[in-house]
Amino acid sequence: MTQQLSASQQTDADQRRFGPSSREVAAIGQGTWYIDDAHRPTAVAALRCGLDLGMAHIDTAEMYGDAETVVGEAITGRRDEVFLVSKVLPGNASRGGTMAACERSLARLRTDRLDCYLLHWPGSHPIEETFAGFERLREQGKILCWGVSNFDVPDLEAAWKAGRAGRIACNQVLYHLEERAIEHAVLPWCEEHGVATVAYSPFGHGRFPGPDTSCGRVLEEIAANHGATARQVALRFLVRRPSLLTIPKASSPEHAADNASAQTLRLTEAELARIDAAFPLGPRPRRLPML
Repeated sequence: MTQQLSASQQTDADQRRFGPSSREVAAIGQGTWYIDDAHRPTAVAALRCGLDLGMAHIDTAEMYGDAETVVGEAITGRRDEVFLVSKVLPGNASRGGTMAACERSLARLRTDRLDCYLLHWPGSHPIEETFAGFERLREQGKILCWGVSNFDVPDLEAAWKAGRAGRIACNQVLYHLEERAIEHAVLPWCEEHGVATVAYSPFGHGRFPGPDTSCGRVLEEIAANHGATARQVALRFLVRRPSLLTIPKASSPEHAADNASAQTLRLTEAELARIDAAFPLGPRPRRLPML
């Protein structure tokens, strides 16, 4: 059975150990998928606002268009404040390809190092090659740690055997109130092996329940009890376990500030149970969902 933070424990829940790494990371960070679609100065201001408010975990990827360059501009002069994560595409994830992709990401990000580097999803290159590239980058000081994304339990088992025990820092997966498939097996596996679970698209990628729905009304009622917003309640629920982190995207400072306010929100056990009932887990799917 997975461990859940009690209402009293939530007070200390804003910083989480990032898997086997020595770093503690903000439980609520900042995602950047499609952030390059926004007005660039506003997007940069949003990321900087998030940093000002404690959301120092910034996630990006080579796949995300110009997102890495937006992040690079936002963290200029503030690199030491940031826990910076990027990802290599599976098609680039040979040993040499992984290292070359990392160098390109570092250039776009205007930095000499990543705090974590991920394989974006399982691909055709042998995982041993990808991990060899990761290890070489780690030895060179270009990454602090490495992990995976969109890995189901069979993928995680294979990765665990291919890499050195304890090397996989995190598994980044789709997780929001209406998509809780990771709770069946992926989350328990990660908790058993000391791997952080990072939730992407925590608002459902355009599918967040509105106040005109029964489940949305639950969020609104709980939010009203705390002087909060429904989205803040959702974020707090998604990091209710000590191994969980989440990376909501914000394209404006106002949205970033709203996300950041979830860091100080505390939900009762009764409220957590009510949300759990409003958004039932559902059956385990044959394949792990991803976007």
